[in-house]
Amino acid sequence: MSCEVIDIGTDPVSDALADLIRELGEGGRLPAERELAERLGVSRTALRDRLQLLEGLGVLRRRQGSGTYVQRLAPQGLEFALDLALSASHLSIESLHSVRVALERQAAREAARKGDPVAIAHVGKALADMEAAVTGEDIDRADFAFHQALLHATGNAALTFFADAMTGVLFRAVRQRRDRLKTHPRDKEVSVAAHRPLYEALLAGDENAAGQASDDHFQVWHDLFTHPRMERP
Repeated sequence: MSCEVIDIGTDPVSDALADLIRELGEGGRLPAERELAERLGVSRTALRDRLQLLEGLGVLRRRQGSGTYVQRLAPQGLEFALDLALSASHLSIESLHSVRVALERQAAREAARKGDPVAIAHVGKALADMEAAVTGEDIDRADFAFHQALLHATGNAALTFFADAMTGVLFRAVRQRRDRLKTHPRDKEVSVAAHRPLYEALLAGDENAAGQASDDHFQVWHDLFTHPRMERP
């Protein structure tokens, strides 16, 4: 049994399937395999390989005796694919750092501009939990909740989707930082101080200050790891 390696980015069959999926939309039913293979000018085996890949990613759902349907891609599907890509490419979590910085800077600006009081209150709740944390694990959970709440506070469906898709990566990044800060005497104080200006910028509705506070937050950790003895207020 041969296993074909498919490069989705340069594969015309996958491109054609992507066009068809966009055309059908969520809930749309794909033609039968024989008909679809003829339409695309490929063998049923080649087509089945692509369909199985898309089904594995969560884009398609096969219903026994009914057919194959387009479904909304759950963030967990992309999260799984991202984890596999990182592992297969031998990329570290740190390699995604610049992506995360840019994503959260934009999220901070959009959340401040939107100014949703309920969403911002969730950010504040996470900060309060961080201040009340007793253990390192409590700080981790509050830190994680803070960033997820920030990304959801944008009201931007795309940012929210990618925030959910990066859940696993984000949490592992937090845990890695926990391992590196085990011996820091002011762990909680530093964590709270790094997050508070961002929350205050959201409350003020100042998108420029929010973007800067997001960058400053990441700079705090960079300085600590680069200069372990350096104290930040």
